[in-house]
Amino acid sequence: MKEEFYNKISEVSEELYYRALTRLPKDVVDKLKEAYQQEESELGKKILEVILKNIEIAHTKKLLVCQDTGIPVYFVEIGDMEVSLPKLFESIKIGVRNATSKYRLRPNMVHPLTRKNTGDNTGIMSPIVHTIINTQLKDEIRIIAMPKGSGSENVSNLAMLRPADGVKGIKKFVLETIANAGGLGCPPYIVGIGIGGDFELVTHLAKKALIRPLGTFNPDPEVKKLEQELFILINKLGIGPMGVGGKVTIIAVNIEIGETHISSLPVAVNMQCWRGKRAEALITKDLHVIYL
Repeated sequence: MKEEFYNKISEVSEELYYRALTRLPKDVVDKLKEAYQQEESELGKKILEVILKNIEIAHTKKLLVCQDTGIPVYFVEIGDMEVSLPKLFESIKIGVRNATSKYRLRPNMVHPLTRKNTGDNTGIMSPIVHTIINTQLKDEIRIIAMPKGSGSENVSNLAMLRPADGVKGIKKFVLETIANAGGLGCPPYIVGIGIGGDFELVTHLAKKALIRPLGTFNPDPEVKKLEQELFILINKLGIGPMGVGGKVTIIAVNIEIGETHISSLPVAVNMQCWRGKRAEALITKDLHVIYL
């Protein structure tokens, strides 16, 4: 691909980072409005009212929904086209760096041992870029920015269960993870769950589950059934909005699966706070950009 293509990647990555921090997807806002109508706790309902007002003000005035600008995470779906992955990663890094400087975003990324801040949200392995082959896109590329706040990320969890634990064991692990999280990750949560694969893939599946629009279900009927069952069970925990107690602890459960070893049952839970922030765009081969 020509240099203009990678320049466009940088431009779009910059814009998506900012959009994800200042406006929430319609499906997330709709679920929060549903939560407000369903919540029976007076304090929980008041918190949801404040959350919805905050979203409205941030969108209208182009302000950050939250001060936590997150870990810069991108999902890139590549169609039937030739793309240089090193150039793709570098282009997205430039976009993150530019967005941090242009919009004066809080720099979060630090060296894990020295804690030295890079100052621009980039550095070793940052941003985090997940590439996915999607032949349905033909000669297009789809970029999704999902800045990941530390509160919800810190209460995420992984377990290497035994096959004998089965669905019952999966439910137990998920419920324990959310019960232990309480209000630390800013509920009502969006819960991304990965099941299968290996130690590495299962965590990727859990995070990938978070980019699926809320209100949709996994096409596998058994997985869909588990999503529906977990949604009911988790909300019975009574953690409520921001952990003050109430009927609404989560607004969605999304599960992604992968084939796994006969003697393995990996399960990962990636929590997302009520913001559910993500922004996406489609770039065509002729560099036309459609923000979705």
